[in-house]
Amino acid sequence: MRKTMFSDEILMQLDKPARYIGGEFQSVVKDLDAIDIHFCMCFPDVYEIGMSHLGIQILYGMFNAREDTYCERVYSPWPDADAIMRKEGIPLFSLETQTPIREFDFLGITIQFEMCYTNILQVLDLSGIPLAQEERTWEDPIVIGGGPCTVNIEPMAPFFDLIYIGEGETSYPELLELYKWSKAHDLSRREFLRRAALVPGIYVPSLYQVTYHADGTLKSFAPIEGEVGPAAEYGQCFETPILPIPAKVKRQAVTDFDDVFYPSNPVVPFVKVTQDRVMLEIQRGCIRGCRFCQAGMIYRPNREKNVESLKKQALAMLKSTGHEEISLVSLSTSDYKELEQLILFMLEDLKKRGIEMSLPSLRIDAFSLNLMKKVKGVNTSSLTFAPEAGSQRMRDIINKGLTREEILNGAQMAFESGWSKVKLYFMLGLPFETLEDVQEIPRLANDIAMLYYDTVPKEERKGRCSITMSTSFFVPKPFTPFQWAPQVANRDFLDKSHAVADELKKQLNQRSITYHWHEADTAQLEGALARGDRRMAEVIRRVYEKGSIFDAWGEYMDYDRWVETFAECGLDMDFYTVRPREKDELFPWDYVDCGVSKAFLWREWEKAKNGVVTLNCREKCAGCGATSYGGGVCHD
Repeated sequence: MRKTMFSDEILMQLDKPARYIGGEFQSVVKDLDAIDIHFCMCFPDVYEIGMSHLGIQILYGMFNAREDTYCERVYSPWPDADAIMRKEGIPLFSLETQTPIREFDFLGITIQFEMCYTNILQVLDLSGIPLAQEERTWEDPIVIGGGPCTVNIEPMAPFFDLIYIGEGETSYPELLELYKWSKAHDLSRREFLRRAALVPGIYVPSLYQVTYHADGTLKSFAPIEGEVGPAAEYGQCFETPILPIPAKVKRQAVTDFDDVFYPSNPVVPFVKVTQDRVMLEIQRGCIRGCRFCQAGMIYRPNREKNVESLKKQALAMLKSTGHEEISLVSLSTSDYKELEQLILFMLEDLKKRGIEMSLPSLRIDAFSLNLMKKVKGVNTSSLTFAPEAGSQRMRDIINKGLTREEILNGAQMAFESGWSKVKLYFMLGLPFETLEDVQEIPRLANDIAMLYYDTVPKEERKGRCSITMSTSFFVPKPFTPFQWAPQVANRDFLDKSHAVADELKKQLNQRSITYHWHEADTAQLEGALARGDRRMAEVIRRVYEKGSIFDAWGEYMDYDRWVETFAECGLDMDFYTVRPREKDELFPWDYVDCGVSKAFLWREWEKAKNGVVTLNCREKCAGCGATSYGGGVCHD
């Protein structure tokens, strides 16, 4: 019988005990005595969220495909389990073997969202791992972070030994070999970190120093030791004497997307999770260049997977998991060149199996009527579209590339194909936004509802159409053209929400439209953390020590506690949010080379000011710099 760290008595006290027992179908079991590297992969949120993350499934399968490595998983304990573990002195443990996390060689933490930062400290604290990197020894695991937030990890830099910047399929093999070599040669932990800094994509925060101007802006960011050197070639991290560490860390990206590991037998959870389905990644990157979208910039270039490979992967995963639904995963599914062929293939097979297919948010202009009708035959849920802005002026500013005519034509196609429920996503607080732009959001929703009644004969309607209109608050992110933009203050966010609600009341079809909006406090804090620097680490640590965890969850978020702690640390949240940036300001993330140049981002910022649209990557190269990766749409 498998051992469990939680007794039956404890499990019976927990909301969902299956979060902590492991043993899920297709989880990997290995002999601990037969491996060299024991790696624990962590998603710092509750199990249901973490188990829905495709990146961890990929790395979990990739690591366990190695004979010398055993990868297990851990997630943030929910507050009920957290309280019991602290009271009973139970250390945080892995799911597969229930091993205390401190006994692992590596703790890999994926960082998807700024609001999970206190949960990262929760994981370290419950594991008995010193929060400060400099306090750790070889008795502690190497704590390495990955994921999109690593393009500006500075607010969390003191808590990590290593940061992997980019896609994990590229440099992890070299890093793991370096670890084995370092242990075999009895290197100190510091020596290992020094050599790890030469592995492409690896950033070692403790090897870089930061200085500030009197006004609080960044003055310098440079390596501490030795002179600045170029990025290392493969194998140079093993040399003695070692080379100078690089001034810039190059974000890693897979170039051959067909010949890359993908899990055919992902772990199947016991409990229902957020993405309780097969996830089929059809492409990475995006051709569109929306100026608000960090993912669309940092995951360049756009790389598509061959449709024949996708067919095989889809069937293999459906067979191995027993899932009854499959979802296509990408930043812009509609732009996948072989989408129609892929969907038609899957629909033909899914009908035989009684399996549904779900599609993410779609571009209204890229979904043909014929394809919509076919998908409707399998999945009768609502369609989701993301115009992002209500007015054409704002859609041009953010480079969305959608006209009003395209939006209405797409909605009409949906209504003609039998849909009566449409979800629309917008953002408030975008740069250069006016009251008129805000009011155009409910007006557009009203026009879409009116189109339903004009399109669908009365005798064919099943009641009213349902238009769900949701607004989130825009947060400027690093490595976007809007990284220079001031963020809207809390009070202005709320005023904008009220302006949308007030304008909705004036619309003829208001009874067919439902309006939802997000909390402004979370957006404000997210904005501060997104563009923060190392000084913010003390804020994060103190607010965690005061009890903050699960800040992404509304019921646990304590905004006043964060504001209070910023003040205690002598920092002003407005400095990181509402302050405009100058062209030549040194940013905390400027040491990262993500492929997209700062000069390109500034050009896009200037074009946004003038409402000038940039064509997508397939229509015309904009010279962003991503061609340096040597693959994808840049070289098609």
